[in-house]
Order: sequence, then structure tokens, then C-alpha cells
Amino acid sequence: MALASAAGPTDVPLIDETIGENLEAMVARFPERDALVVPHQGVRYTYAEFNDAVDTVARGLLAGRLNVGDRIGIWSPNNAEWVLVQYATAKIGAILVNINPAYRTSELEYALNQSGCRSLISAHTHLSSDYVAMIDEVRPRVTALERVIYLESEDWQDLIEAAATVPMDALREVSASLSADQPINIQYTSGTTGFPKGATLSHTNILNNGFFTGEACGYDETDRVCIPVPFYHCFGMVMGNIACTTHGSTIVVPGAAFDPEAVLETVESEGCTSLYGVPTMFIGVLGHENFDDYDLTTLRTGIMAGSPCPAEVMKRVISDMHMDKVTIAYGMTETSPVSTQTGGDDDIERRVLTVGRVHPHVEIKIVNPESDRTVERGERGEFCTRGYSVMIGYWNESERTAEVIDAEGWMHTGDLATMDDEGYVKIVGRIKDMIIRGGENVYPREIEEFLYTHPDIVDAQVIGVPDQKFGEQVMAWVTLKPGATLTEEDVKEYCRGRIAHYKVPAYVAFVDEFPMTVTGKIQKFKLREMAVEELGLEEATSAGA
Repeated sequence: MALASAAGPTDVPLIDETIGENLEAMVARFPERDALVVPHQGVRYTYAEFNDAVDTVARGLLAGRLNVGDRIGIWSPNNAEWVLVQYATAKIGAILVNINPAYRTSELEYALNQSGCRSLISAHTHLSSDYVAMIDEVRPRVTALERVIYLESEDWQDLIEAAATVPMDALREVSASLSADQPINIQYTSGTTGFPKGATLSHTNILNNGFFTGEACGYDETDRVCIPVPFYHCFGMVMGNIACTTHGSTIVVPGAAFDPEAVLETVESEGCTSLYGVPTMFIGVLGHENFDDYDLTTLRTGIMAGSPCPAEVMKRVISDMHMDKVTIAYGMTETSPVSTQTGGDDDIERRVLTVGRVHPHVEIKIVNPESDRTVERGERGEFCTRGYSVMIGYWNESERTAEVIDAEGWMHTGDLATMDDEGYVKIVGRIKDMIIRGGENVYPREIEEFLYTHPDIVDAQVIGVPDQKFGEQVMAWVTLKPGATLTEEDVKEYCRGRIAHYKVPAYVAFVDEFPMTVTGKIQKFKLREMAVEELGLEEATSAGA
């Protein structure tokens, strides 16, 4: 039997450029083609106009005395300004710190302090979140933060006007001094053992990963990519934005946050050829009451990622949404993110049961988690990947970096996988104690440590339970101090507004003790079995990884 390892093709070379250099090369090739379209803001930039707008923001940031390597946070839902800031920070060599729009005060404070953000660009509000109030609350405890720039305000206008004080030659000089291996982005991933970790990515990491992801979708300058997934995540800013600008394609933003009708309207009105989403989003679009009223015949491809895709959903995406070349991608933030992807010509079974084959210039292997030896094809083991896409490391956390990247450069993902004779990978489980709720990675340990801060809670164990809509939901099993009384709603209310909404437990159960092994380890699988039985839950319908 062959070993479960594979290396991607290398016939198309890696791009040895910075993000700014690559953008300007596309501007030279396609100056009049649409680069960015944001209908809900009335924004429509050609590549030439987009580059000018990016340069204006970049010069405005330089006017604020921001330098190469300085961290600039962005806390906002999807909008045109987010994209401008993404490329502007790259042009000046600043490190963009992505902050999840769902974060609350405790998470925001940690991300700003851990990364040492000097500036923060923020929306005022989003959905039920009052960003201004939360920033005001944490700012006295965030020592490095010198300036907050609110979008759609005098702050943003001041930034734009300040660009006039910085000549173009100054921006060009800074841009020319940058190298492709420098860090350009920090993305926080939920922590398996406490606080989130800041995966630090370079120009090379995300520029090439976006490019090869777009290659797998067959992009060129005629493609128009509808991106309803959030920009704070690699799915939006790399697989989406960078995949577009490395091919001269158009970034189309259907709304600040996912809305199925806005997606349908945008695909039709903008003639989108590609659509992104986690399976939950595609389910929402397909199930919309006005779905049949929209013409989606311009669609050809797209990417579904983030969680398993039910077979019937994939069939409808191909037949009813005309996305016969839709692909499945697998990866993690720490790998920029994509390591494997299906091809547009793969059959439905491959696109439902597997996460495709190895990406170009990437190596993968599946190893025995205990011995670290590569297993044979068909055997289960831990998925590992190596190559240009592996992050620089976790920001200022060398020990945690060494826990996942070994001495030979292999990223140990914590995912259990198998590889078949043709090199297709199937994700079959997780070594890491992780919940995937509607495409969001939720690490129980983070929620458990938060619940420990409640004065009446002695211990908490968080698990994932099956859910037909989200794949998994969060459930907390709690033990209370003697004499304390809490209700399920009390625990949920304690979480609301302090941790992201998708981390708030959907279910809370109270127990006097947890099921244990003879060695004293808590048996979470038994808690899950108890939950399924007591709550009458059914396993989510899914045909693959």
C-alpha cells in the first residue's frame, strides 16, 4: 500500500511579489475592468479607481505616522472601506489585525492588547453590537492604542484628507522597501486552551493562497465573485478578495452581513459567475421564498467550505443555482487557509465525501498522532501540511507555535483524515476538541474558562451537540457551588454581550458530577450521548467532511 502523502504540482510558479506589487500589475493589465462593486454602498471602482482609492488610504495612514510592522486593527462588517484598508495596509507594510465583528468586550480587549494595535478602524454599530460603547469600555485598559478611526464619520474623512500631506513618492518608497516574506496580517483563531491565538501571515502566504484558490475555480478577468462571507476571516479576504485581484476578477459585496435575498439580488443584477458560502448560507439561499424569482444562470463556480456539505444541498447548488463547477476547499487560518480543494470537474460524490486533493506547492501527509509516522492510504491519522502557506507563527507566542509546527515545518492541524488511492482527502474527525457551528470554529475550552468567571459556577464542560441547521450547537454542562441556584436562561444571559453570539450556549444542563474515566478524565463523549438522548436531538444530515 502507498503511504498517505502527496505533493501538489509546481508547474505554475509561486508569485514572488508583495500584495501591492501584484495589485499594481493587475491595474496595468485591466485598468478599466471592475475591481470592487458594493451595491449597498453605491460603490463601483474600476481597477484604476480602486488602486487610487487604496493609495489615498495608504497615504492617510502614513500621515498618521504608522510604520512598517505597526499593527492596525479593523473591526467592521463587510464594506468597501474594509477592502481598501486591507490593500492599503499591505502597501505600507503595516500588519492588519482582523477583529471578528461578533466579538464582545473581553475578546476585543484581548485582541487589541495581545497584538499591540496602535490604531483601530471601526464601524459604529453592527446588528445589535454598539462598537463605540464597547471600545469606550475597554480603551482605558488598552495601552498601545493611540487612535480610533470610525468609518462614515469625520475620523475617516480626516484620514482621507490627510493623504494630501503625503506625496506619492513617499508611498512608493515605503512600498519598494517591503519584501514578500514580511508579516502583513494577524487573524485570531479561537484558542483550544484559553485565549485566541494570532495567526500571523505574510504577503507570500495569502497572495499565493488566494491565487491558487482562484486558479482552482478557473478565474480570469471576466469573473465576478459574490462574497457574502466575512472579510475578517480568510474565506473572505484571501479566498475572496485576493483570489479576485490576482486574476483581474471583480469583488462583489452583497451586503454588510449575509442576507439570502441580497445575495440573490446581487448575483442577478451584477451577473456574478461565482458565489461563496458555508453550507448554511447555501441552504438559506436555496430555501428563500423568492428563490425562483431570480435568474442565476450567470453562475458557474464558487466555493463551499467551513463545514460538511449535505449531499442534497450540493445537488441543488449544481442543478438549481447552475454552479456545476462549484468546489469544496479545506484548510485553516494557520495555513492561509487552503491546503486541499476539489476540482470543478470532480463528481458530486468527490465534492460531498472529500475535501479534494493537495494544492499546488503544498505537501500533505497523514500521520499516526502518537508515533508521527505516515500511515498508509485508507488509514486514519492526523492531517499535516507543509509549504509556503504555513503561517509565520502565532503572534508573540513561540511556545504555542512550536506546539503545532514541528522542526521540519509541518503544521499539525489536529484534524483526523484519510487519503484514498487517488489522493483525495476525507476529514473524519478532530483531535482538537472543537465545535463547528455554521462554519464558525468554536473551541470549548475558551467558553469553559469564561464560564468559570461566574461566581456561582464551580465547573463547566462545553460540548457540541447535533443541530439540523448549523451542523452543531454549543451546549454547556455546569456544576454549581453548594446552595447556588441558576437557570439555563441565567447562564445564557451571563454570556450575552460578553462573548460572541455563536459561542453562547444554545443548551445548558446542570449536574452534580461529570462522567469520569478511572484516571479522572472527564468523558465528553458520554456528555454528548446524554445530551442527544435527553434533548431528543438527531444527528445533522451530512454526507461528508
